[in-house]
This record gives sequence, structure tokens and C-alpha cells, in this order.
Amino acid sequence: MQAWVIGNWKQNPATSHDVKALLDDLLTAVSTKEQPDIAGCQLMVAPSFIHLTAVSERLEGSSILSAAQDISAHSASTGAYTGDCSAQQVADAGAAWTILGHSERRQYHQESHDCLLNKMTHALMQNLGVVFCIGETQAQYDAKKTLVVIDTQLAVIKDLLAQKPELIAGLSERLIVAYEPVWAIGTGKVPTVAEVSATHQHIKQTLASFNDALENMTVLYGGSVNADNADSFAVDSMIDGALVGGASLKAESFLAIAQAFSRATA
Repeated sequence: MQAWVIGNWKQNPATSHDVKALLDDLLTAVSTKEQPDIAGCQLMVAPSFIHLTAVSERLEGSSILSAAQDISAHSASTGAYTGDCSAQQVADAGAAWTILGHSERRQYHQESHDCLLNKMTHALMQNLGVVFCIGETQAQYDAKKTLVVIDTQLAVIKDLLAQKPELIAGLSERLIVAYEPVWAIGTGKVPTVAEVSATHQHIKQTLASFNDALENMTVLYGGSVNADNADSFAVDSMIDGALVGGASLKAESFLAIAQAFSRATA
């Protein structure tokens, strides 16, 4: 299975100049001698909305995909929803994918089950792939409720299949699940590889139980992934890649993570 390494730039970089510099470094590295080192890995970056069109245009023709960090839950196309960007608008801006359900969206914007179900439906109906984030808080982890929390969050996908069975065809190619323990995001705290592997196995088994078409789903790990620990995650067969935060803001560290997963798929 091809590995995926996705950079979630969040509310970074601050300026168009900085975005251009990051892309310059990334594209230069990918197009030179380092390219064979990442042949087994699909790269994707998710800039902020204001930079999405410029990033997508710059990446056109390269091996790197672009994604949005979110889409509107209210409408798949247009409407009176100030501040929102629809799935159709995001696709028109050049994005091929969107991140949904990130813990920061769940925390700061109180995104509910129904909200995420709407967003996922809109994305898929506009031919956007979805990177769906799930994960438990520190308190839930300490209470050993990780799998219970994950099952509750994965129910969005189960409900999608029940309500929109026409979307099942090809869904395994258009849906990626990213397991990101909330307590590990940007904190430097990292679960053991064994813990992540067991959780990923549970996620894959749960998805397969929803529908046979979801038997071979891609499941990524996210949460303080960096160039130093990427190798340890990459060698585990249950971990199909990484959703990377801070380390994706430097081409060198981002590509080092990609190289780790590419080596593991060789």
C-alpha cells in the first residue's frame, strides 16, 4: 500500500512570501536527486483558505497534492453563510482533498456528529477526498476510553454509508482516516508505536465491519510526528503514513518524514 504524508499547515505561514519560500524549498527538493527517496509516498499539503488557490496553482503538474483544512457544513455550493467556504469553492480553488474533524475544529468550533456528517457528504459529492481526523483527549486516554471515543467518532462514516449508499463505490480511494490523539498534537508527547498500531488495527477492523468496500482503508498517525521519530512509526504495517503539523512547515523535516515512510514501503 502506498504511504501518505500530509502537511497540515494550520494558520501558517503568515505571508504569501513565506508560502512561496516554503513551496520553493519543497518543490526544489522533490524535483532533484531526493525524488527517488520518496517514490513510495504520496505527498499533500493543506494551506489556509487564503493561500489555497496560489498553492494549488503552484503545485499543478507536480507530484504533490493540495487540500483544504475544512469546508462548510451548511451548503456544498453557495449560500448566505458568511465566512464559510463550500466544497465546490474549495474544489474550484484547486484542492483535491479536505481535512475534516480535526480536534482543533472539534474543540474551538464545537463540531458535532451531524456537522461532520454534512461536511463529509458535501465533500464526497463534490469529488473531494476526505482526510477524517479522530482521536481522544488526555482524560479519555487516562481513563482507557480511547477505543470507545474512536468508535463514536467513526460512526460518522457508518451513518454516511447508511444515508448515502451511492457514495460507497470507490470510497476506500477517497477517504483516509487520521488517528491523532489530542494530547499528542503539538505537545511533544507521543504514544508508543505499539499503542498506535493496536489503535490503527481497531480502526481498520471497525471500518471493515461497516462495509466490505472498506476492508483496505488507509489510516495515518498524527501527533508530534517529526523527522526523529518517523522511522519508528513507518516500519509498523498498521501505520500507512502521517498527518504532520509543525514539521511540515520546513521542507527538510517534512521530506525526512516522507523518506521514512517511503523506505518502509520499499
